[in-house]
Amino acid sequence: MRYLIGIDIGTSATKTILMDEEGNVAAQAVRDYPLYQPDNGWAEQAPEDWQQAALETLKQVVEQSGVNRGDIQGIGLSGQMHGLVMLDEAGNPIRRSIIWCDQRSGQQVDEMLNLLPYEKWLEITANPPIAAWTAAKLLWVKRHEPEIYAKCRHILLPKDYIRYVLTGQFATDVSDASGMQMLDVKNRCWSDEVLEVLGVQKEMLGKVYESQEITGRLLQSVAEKCGLTADVKVVAGSADNAGAAIGTGVVRDGDAFTSIGTSALVYTHMDHYIPIPEGSLHLCCSSVPGCWFTMGGPQAAGLSLEWFKNNYCQDYKEKAEKDGRSTYDLINEAAADIGPGSEHLIFMPYLMGERTPHMNPRCRGGVCGTEYHSYQSAFTKGHHGRCRIFPGRLQQYP
Repeated sequence: MRYLIGIDIGTSATKTILMDEEGNVAAQAVRDYPLYQPDNGWAEQAPEDWQQAALETLKQVVEQSGVNRGDIQGIGLSGQMHGLVMLDEAGNPIRRSIIWCDQRSGQQVDEMLNLLPYEKWLEITANPPIAAWTAAKLLWVKRHEPEIYAKCRHILLPKDYIRYVLTGQFATDVSDASGMQMLDVKNRCWSDEVLEVLGVQKEMLGKVYESQEITGRLLQSVAEKCGLTADVKVVAGSADNAGAAIGTGVVRDGDAFTSIGTSALVYTHMDHYIPIPEGSLHLCCSSVPGCWFTMGGPQAAGLSLEWFKNNYCQDYKEKAEKDGRSTYDLINEAAADIGPGSEHLIFMPYLMGERTPHMNPRCRGGVCGTEYHSYQSAFTKGHHGRCRIFPGRLQQYP
């Protein structure tokens, strides 16, 4: 029996799974890591944390499974989109990664619109300039951290940094590269015109592959550390949601799924390239060769509930720890007693700017409809909890 490994570089954790060709899980492992927010609207993670998590979970699933290492044939990668990973000449990270939900680059969006017209960005990259995407983050570093930018020799995405750790290869796949704002999305290749106006040398970017293509094999040192052979192939993989589409069978024209995690989105598969008017939805290359997808949704879905829990539910957290339960269970129980509409209490979940339906990194959240009794403890937990549970779903349908 042959076996395969999947590694997902998520925002909250790296998740690694080992399974046979029939999809039967032999072992799985998870490693959490921190999210750094040095300023309002900023979000960063350390590539070294991803590296440690990936190598530790890779070794763990191999050991736990008891599978003959010679039977493990390949590794696939997926991960959070848009994160800027900058490496020096030696291949070492030169700063923390500015990740997908970071919104500091609003001014750089304006700069990008001065470099090329709005319509040209849509024509080439299929999307308008977006603060959360990689190109704007790169321009921010260029302007605000010129000494760091000067050291940069390689620009990667989060999962592609792990590819480099595993194989020594600089590469990416079309789905993830679509979110860098440097790819000609229709033609599935780097855009020379965009790279020229951004001042980015093509050699700084990884080679672009389709998701199923082999990008390299494990380095001998990595193979020995993780209990594998150097013959293990590493394929291009995909952006997180493009991979989720494959896993859920959303691979035919018009098929769709909804994902609700830190953020939320509606993903729709397209067999043909169809421009989106005014760029109101993201349009990217699919992991299915020759296909594309659209996606849109709020930046802060589960993040809104986590923010509420961390800032206003200390009593619930203490009770949950005492009772051996989840804090979210207590919030859900309180919310279940409140009717639809939360008695006119409305939460606007713009904790990290917004992307759909209002693509504006300067959006800020708020609560409307509060009354005197809104701040009594029982009312707060139930009503405020309920109005944060549902906006991630309703926001997607303006």
